Amino acid sequence: MRWILALAVSLWLAALGRDQADLWIDATVLPALEIPTGAEVLARDGSLLRAYQVGDGIWRLAPGAVDPFFTALLVDYEDKGFYTHAGVDPWAMARALGQALWNGRVVSGGSTLTMQVARLLEASGTGRLEGKIRQIRVALALERRLTKDQILQLYLTLAPYGGNVEGIRAASILYFGKEPRRLTPAEAALLVAIPQSPTSRRPDKNAATAEAARARVLDRALSDGLIDQDQAQAALTEKVPTRRRPFPMLAPHLADRVIAERGRQTTIDATLQAALERLAAVSVPKGEAMQVAILVADHRTGEILASVGSAGYGDRGLGYIDLTQALRSPGSTLKPLVFGLAFDEGLGHPETMIEDKPTDFNGYRPQNFDRMFRGTIRMRDALQQSLNIPVVEITEALGPARLLQAMDRAGMKSQLPVGQPGLAVALGGVGVSLQDMVQLYAAIARGGVARPLTHAEPSTDGARVLTRVAAWQVADILAGLAPPPGAPSNRLAYKTGTSYGHRDTWAIGFDGAHVVGVWMGRADGTPVPGAFGAETAAPILFQAFARLKPELTPQPPAPPETLMLATNQLPLPLQKFRSRQAAFTDSESPKVTFPPDGAEVELLPEGLMVRVEGGTAPYTWLADGAPVARAEEPGALILPDPGRGFVTLSVIDAEGRSARTRVRLR
Repeated sequence: MRWILALAVSLWLAALGRDQADLWIDATVLPALEIPTGAEVLARDGSLLRAYQVGDGIWRLAPGAVDPFFTALLVDYEDKGFYTHAGVDPWAMARALGQALWNGRVVSGGSTLTMQVARLLEASGTGRLEGKIRQIRVALALERRLTKDQILQLYLTLAPYGGNVEGIRAASILYFGKEPRRLTPAEAALLVAIPQSPTSRRPDKNAATAEAARARVLDRALSDGLIDQDQAQAALTEKVPTRRRPFPMLAPHLADRVIAERGRQTTIDATLQAALERLAAVSVPKGEAMQVAILVADHRTGEILASVGSAGYGDRGLGYIDLTQALRSPGSTLKPLVFGLAFDEGLGHPETMIEDKPTDFNGYRPQNFDRMFRGTIRMRDALQQSLNIPVVEITEALGPARLLQAMDRAGMKSQLPVGQPGLAVALGGVGVSLQDMVQLYAAIARGGVARPLTHAEPSTDGARVLTRVAAWQVADILAGLAPPPGAPSNRLAYKTGTSYGHRDTWAIGFDGAHVVGVWMGRADGTPVPGAFGAETAAPILFQAFARLKPELTPQPPAPPETLMLATNQLPLPLQKFRSRQAAFTDSESPKVTFPPDGAEVELLPEGLMVRVEGGTAPYTWLADGAPVARAEEPGALILPDPGRGFVTLSVIDAEGRSARTRVRLR
């Protein structure tokens, strides 16, 4: 009946005359042609990380690149005259009617692809006269306002594939787990066949019906010369999929942030992301509500290569929380920054001796994790053993504000307890995120220059947090740490940490190219008794590096200005660390009388003029932590040109007392 109606409408249009028909078609009000498609988040290579449904719960994606064979097969099977007709093909309708009358059943359809698009655009009826007239009118109008390729794109976007699936791309991903760029003849034939009867031909519901429909499409392709006999036979033996595959769901937490930022493209490596998500899933003990987060970045560019927000997006307790962004106590993982600042300020050197003994800091009495004391120890060993008392001594000498300023320069967003920051900041008394901690370690790995980590466009801007000498010294110390049991001895520079009450465990490490951070704990912040970063997070860190690449990238060599000396060969003031009370409160301490702190100073042709008063000669002058001159008496001295820009000048007298000033040179 519908072919009779359609043919009658076509004949009626012909009878109207060209002018009247044109006026009727041109006056057509078309439905909306901007079809909403699901948002997508892409990996660095353009592959799909995650797709989102459109508002009505439909899986519908922009078609993208489609296999040319599929397009040729579709046109051949559905509408041979597609590229020549004006939207309606009266001869095809007449042929369909004749075949139906002769065979007593429907043999072929008379609707063109353009008419099918018209029906899909506004769900117009096809069994009633007014519905068919409307479909024909819209099809004719579409042909006048769009190109053939645009019409075909609408079909590829809207074609129904059963249930809540529309469009070639969503169907290809769901049924074959692949983009429709490269389809086998069997896959293409199935995707041509399903939209004719999307409910009855769903292969996951009616595999036999779908296979029979695919065979008819392949038979037409063979008879029309699109494939040969061998290709047809091979396609017929290919199994029809009997289940739908899940849509890609990689980096789901990050994808949510990208969509909120109205982004699409990311720097994520899809293969690495998938490997680390599998690692996270097997790393979390079952039944303990534990979670893990992993972040990997290329510290040379700041690009984030993998971001695992939890061990299961919604599958485990509080798994929907992105724990790469959650504020947590970093435990001992801030200690490398404290030591690096001490090296920069001329307060010490990796071989400087420092005391690890019971100390009272105005009522604050920190303890080492094992409640033991090592006595006099090198700063190198104090950092490697993650001792608490030495790092608090250094923080007191620097001042907690100096540590927080360095964190700010590294681009870290920290959360402090109410009140003035205290010495406990050095031991994790501040809230930071895993991403910010990885960003800090990336700055150390990059020679002391911080650059924002990003999942989008990398930035070339950077702020110096440490001098390159101090950064290299810290990296060299961390590379000397013994690996966890069973891990390779590959000199990965890394540090572990455990927060107060065993709520957070950390491991962050880097080589010459990449930086990886691991956090483990409970998403609700409750304690995990007995958990330590070295035992829980560190093994995952080394496994993450193994999945990242087969071998580590070597660390860069020491900068030429690095002081490579044993303790007894260091300048006397650097041989033993002086506490804040000894070094900064002594009325006999040296004082830098020129240049004043914060000044902008013009260099002389022969160098930089400085002046020291007080203290005990001889004096050692340092620029950004590196010794540059020795003075046998107080007064003025010309230092070698340290270069333009900001520089921290320190002077240490014979008793180890020091003073410093930070200036800008021009």
